Amino acid sequence: MKIGMVLYPTFGGSGVVGTELGKALASKGHEVHFITYSQPVRLGTFRENIFYHEVAVTDYPLFEFQPYETQLASKMVDVVKYEKLDILHVHYAIPHASAAFMAKQILKSQGIDIPFVTTLHGTDITLVGRDPSFEPVITFCINQSDAVTAVSESLKNSTYEHFHVTREIAVIPNFIVPTEENHDFSEHMRRKYARDGERIICHVSNFRKVKRVDDVLRVFAKVNEKIPAKLILVGDGPERYNCERICRELNLCDRVIFLGKVRDTSHVLEIADVFLLPSETESFGLAALEAMAVGVPVISSNTGGIPEVNIHGYSGFLSNVGDVEDMANNMLELLKEENLRNFKANARERSKVFSLDAILPMYENIYFNLANKK
Repeated sequence: MKIGMVLYPTFGGSGVVGTELGKALASKGHEVHFITYSQPVRLGTFRENIFYHEVAVTDYPLFEFQPYETQLASKMVDVVKYEKLDILHVHYAIPHASAAFMAKQILKSQGIDIPFVTTLHGTDITLVGRDPSFEPVITFCINQSDAVTAVSESLKNSTYEHFHVTREIAVIPNFIVPTEENHDFSEHMRRKYARDGERIICHVSNFRKVKRVDDVLRVFAKVNEKIPAKLILVGDGPERYNCERICRELNLCDRVIFLGKVRDTSHVLEIADVFLLPSETESFGLAALEAMAVGVPVISSNTGGIPEVNIHGYSGFLSNVGDVEDMANNMLELLKEENLRNFKANARERSKVFSLDAILPMYENIYFNLANKK
């Protein structure tokens, strides 16, 4: 099957999932064509069955804001027509679903029927989508999609709650891609960041307010009073300056390490003892799942789709959003030697529910069903 994969090529969850899905499909013999404005960061090196089509954004002086959606739709038309694609799969509603609808109508006028699948990832519904100026377009494009998927039951319910959606939404959760662990390397790197007897706590995000990174620091401060620990923060964004200020206020500068953006976070997660995710909302919690996959239990908020991933008392602990005291107490309980050993094993076991082998056939079934209806 020839599949067009449309996504944001960045470090965000939708881009990562879309890229890894495309790579997995290619490894199974499907021909995958990535269509976006720059090469996806997780695409990697030359691979069999993978093709990349760049959407060139024209610098035309008439436009104050360049019409990316129109140019994306035109590129989709071109790739579908000349590469003879069977299906388009667009990740994130804005502007990909609307561009896919436009491309579909243009191709239909030329006698070409191309179905498109829209996958909802989170902020396209829970944040951007609730802006009244976007709502009519998002609702229309979801309803016009040939199939719609969401990464969690929570996101599915939010979509039905906030939009007049008549289309059935299938829940296909995010997945983890297995990586080969290097224990010697992990031990070497762990010694670089923490002394014997110190615990390592990790957080990975884009440092937006919704991630509540300030809560990460306040939880860590309470834990560090009782247990010597280091905090590794991975990522960057608008809240970083505020986090650095809080570190100075709490006198934690020698205990907190800001790594900035890291392309492959798995090696950082492998040296951690606990992953901390106190977000205001998460449609799924991919970062938590990636931590669990390498045996790192999770202390998290109980919002959105996180409870569908992190099981309270088994793979980690859940707390109400903003309850720093409870998160700190849960972490202290988890960090007890015997508890930590059990929770690490449980976290790894829980992550297997979201293996690529389990999730990939769900997407393939949708593709084949749509292709057979053409």
